[in-house]
Amino acid sequence: MGLSPRALPDFPWDSLAPYRARAAAHPDGLVDLSVGTPVDPTPTVIREALAAASDAHGYPTTHGTADLREAVAGWFARRRGAPGVDPMAVLPTVGSKELVATLPAYLGLGEGDVVVHPRAAYPTYDVGARLAGATPLATDDVDDWRGNPAVRLVWVNSPSNPTGAVAPAEHLAEVVAAAREIGALVASDECYAELAWTDVPVPSILDPRVCGGSHDGVLAVYSMSKQSNLAGYRAAFVAGDPAVVAGLLEVRKHAGLIVPAPVQAAMAVALRDDAHVAEQKERYRARRAMLLPAVEAAGFRVERSEAGLYLWATRDEDCWDTLSYLADRGILAAPGAFYGEAARRHVRIALTASDAGVSSASSRLAKRE
Repeated sequence: MGLSPRALPDFPWDSLAPYRARAAAHPDGLVDLSVGTPVDPTPTVIREALAAASDAHGYPTTHGTADLREAVAGWFARRRGAPGVDPMAVLPTVGSKELVATLPAYLGLGEGDVVVHPRAAYPTYDVGARLAGATPLATDDVDDWRGNPAVRLVWVNSPSNPTGAVAPAEHLAEVVAAAREIGALVASDECYAELAWTDVPVPSILDPRVCGGSHDGVLAVYSMSKQSNLAGYRAAFVAGDPAVVAGLLEVRKHAGLIVPAPVQAAMAVALRDDAHVAEQKERYRARRAMLLPAVEAAGFRVERSEAGLYLWATRDEDCWDTLSYLADRGILAAPGAFYGEAARRHVRIALTASDAGVSSASSRLAKRE
């Protein structure tokens, strides 16, 4: 028997159509701040690496080239405070969303198993649990699942999508310790880690302060879409527990889930080049500096948002009312309802628009119409 579509929630972005039409009717046009898709060019150094590897007549390796896996390990040591990542325990993925959606199934989870994820969260954690037939549990409190043997997978997301909150190393260490007590796997979605807006680095789940120097029972999931403008490349990877990664590799070999060879080559170059990441981060910093005061001046309260590509904002009203307010000003945002019941009074306002678009949105908000 196949999976019934009724077992899954409706695809949330379809519900934005009327708000998009309303915003597009604004005399000055639509400024779309709803989706976190990069709008800036893919850096030249990466595009040149892709082109140089374009004679890819043979099948690529599912495990990824040794060069790519070594680049990932070096990046973790250099950028994430996580030395000692075994290149054999690195696996490229076709973007990070496909892994988030399928990890519970790959792990063999099903009826009676519980997958924990944050209360305000990227909806694919919930969807992945349902696709496998497991039960999702939305909570930020470790005590809600501590000691429960039914919990088999715990997702953490820092910096958070949608809130931008950064989990301190102490909290992540508590999650890892509680999961290890019951034999659960901790998977950490860290794709916004290079975009912190404070001086405090974002700790990885593979940081020795978090995992105690052992990668047993932990995975870090990372996408290069945000730091390197590679959303169209579908360039991501997972690293951590060698036994778990080996199991994922075997499944992916059978399923034919392989990152194309030119993309693998481009990823390796991108991971070794910090300059383009710093340049892109400064673009987002400038847009954030323009948009944040305008949002606050319009009567919003921005909460958390210390990292990532979004302002997590509220007018202390239902998110759909806020969406209407913004649409009347030609601005489209993402309603908090997309991210769980705990988020229904917030909207997520993205920094991923051109400088001109962010400037226009800021001016419209400043008018206080």
